[in-house]
Amino acid sequence: MGSLFRSEEMTLCQLFLQSEAAYACVSELGELGLVQFRDLNPDVNAFQRKFVNEVRRCDEMERKLRYLEKEIKKDGIPMLDTGENPEAPQPREMIDLEATFEKLENELREVNQNAEALKRNFLELTELKHILRKTQVFFDEVRMPFFKLFYGIHL
Repeated sequence: MGSLFRSEEMTLCQLFLQSEAAYACVSELGELGLVQFRDLNPDVNAFQRKFVNEVRRCDEMERKLRYLEKEIKKDGIPMLDTGENPEAPQPREMIDLEATFEKLENELREVNQNAEALKRNFLELTELKHILRKTQVFFDEVRMPFFKLFYGIHL
């Protein structure tokens, strides 16, 4: 049993997986939370790695999720946090998730742009309303002496 200052005893293992089974095996190991991965090819460029496209897609989906989370928190909408990590989705589910996140991000950006345009229009119309009120007061003040002078009205 480990103490506060020492980790549990670990064993270094090397796994050889077929490409078709790699995703399922790594996701199962990750969900257990008992495994750490070590890069055996640190000198290899990120673009030369085998699963670089999948990693990029996951990074992009994570970025979209962070954006959605930031907007949700900004608006004060409560979120359910069970504290559990969900199971890793299957590769075919990733395509659906990717499309859903893309759609939500685009819709939220459009809503934000529309809200900004509405706010701008409101401020412009409020400014015009105040200008009209001031000009109305100005013309009322100018009109009264004119009527008095021209029509001989004594008020």
